[in-house]
Amino acid sequence: MAAVKQKRVTTRGAELATEAWGEGTQGTILLAMGATASMVWWPDALLEALVAGGYRVIRFDHRDTGQSTTGAPGEVGYDIFDLAEDLIAVLDAYGVEAAHVVGMSLGGYVAQIGALQRPERVKSLTLIAAEPLGIGYEAEGIAPELMAHFGTMGALDWSDRAAVAAFMLEIARLSAGKGRAFNEAASRQRIEREIDRASNIQSAFNHAMVGGDLPAGMTAAGLRMPVLVVHGSDDPVISVKAAETTARVVPGAELLVLEGAGHELAEVDLPRIAEAVLRHANRTG
Repeated sequence: MAAVKQKRVTTRGAELATEAWGEGTQGTILLAMGATASMVWWPDALLEALVAGGYRVIRFDHRDTGQSTTGAPGEVGYDIFDLAEDLIAVLDAYGVEAAHVVGMSLGGYVAQIGALQRPERVKSLTLIAAEPLGIGYEAEGIAPELMAHFGTMGALDWSDRAAVAAFMLEIARLSAGKGRAFNEAASRQRIEREIDRASNIQSAFNHAMVGGDLPAGMTAAGLRMPVLVVHGSDDPVISVKAAETTARVVPGAELLVLEGAGHELAEVDLPRIAEAVLRHANRTG
């Protein structure tokens, strides 16, 4: 296993828990996870593969997740631009002038903001299961089954650990692609670790209320660094049409569609994702 170093990073109005894996002779890859999810949702196997490719890999807990600054449920004192600035703060704390940034879902959205605001800090961008910034696309939206499940959140007893774990496990199951065998044991283990690390697991769902209006003209079409788009064909949260739109509007973007995958980092897809990210980063230098 790669050597892991932990560091707390001070950013605008928050402290972030971070981890750096490996030393890296090729450069640094910064990972930004999606909404309601801490750094542990990045599979260790993916980090190990990226480290084996010669990179130092940094991951972190978003605000309101894991061991980062956590507010009360329903109280959100930050916006998407603060989340984008968090990426830059992490790079500053590790003395990284520019990194290859990999963002999943919300992490991909805020990574696009950071890349547009501070392009000199982003060597390349990989967007996994993410929407194109500021550009609409025709899609069916979140699957009805997931929406119905989220609708039960108001009745959830957040003091009942087993009930919370079951609620989160169902999110993971409904987010998985029909072309993938759902690994319940691995998902349950990750959720238990998530709950153990969280100051208040309910506060992670504050991400659903994060606001911030994009300035006119700030869209994915303005990205000028190399962009790799990775998306599951069966994503029930963000349609693959989002990825197709990003690949169409970003000059020179590369699109990798994982047939049968959902809104997930399935174990079976990790080697292919790692290979694509490394190839993309290596081309950029």
